[in-house]
Amino acid sequence: MTDLGLRDRKKQQTRAALTEAALRLVDERGLDAVTVEDISAAADVSPRTFFNYFATKDEALIGDHTADDDVMRERFLAVEPALSVFEAIQVAAEPVIDAIDRERELWRRRIRVMTANPELVAGLMVRSARSERELIEAIGRRAGVAPDSGWPVLAAGVIGAVFRSALLSWAKSDGRTFADHVHEAFGAIAAGMPDPIKDPK
Repeated sequence: MTDLGLRDRKKQQTRAALTEAALRLVDERGLDAVTVEDISAAADVSPRTFFNYFATKDEALIGDHTADDDVMRERFLAVEPALSVFEAIQVAAEPVIDAIDRERELWRRRIRVMTANPELVAGLMVRSARSERELIEAIGRRAGVAPDSGWPVLAAGVIGAVFRSALLSWAKSDGRTFADHVHEAFGAIAAGMPDPIKDPK
């Protein structure tokens, strides 16, 4: 993979600045008290520039990770065939996991904003459903079975649940990386999900 050119890096930086500004302002003021104009001013761009990146305020809050999803699927299909599907997805997701680890506070803020504004979840579910369908196709290709045979659908559901649970536990913890939480969750799946060890009373 070649390095991004200057133009693409600037576009990435602008998109990130808009998302950070949107999350910060909504976290501080509330969803209804923040406008596209407010977000644009905080990111030091014009509203016209905002709409070059996002169609709505909600999109800026949720974030657009389509490019990350595409790259991860390509990496997933390229991982050596000897690894299982769950092992391969962990290898493929390493760059994304590392990027999330570097943005702990942004992700904590995003989780707070989503929790405080459940109406945003609908948009997130639409994007997640599209990503899941594409992951199911990739799992079927890697496993050598039809995507609609059942197993790829189940595997994609498990992968999604692992990353969601790891993200929530990581956001609330200190000292451990997101990668730690992801690998721990996949380890629990590999072990057959035994009951957790109870906390001593």
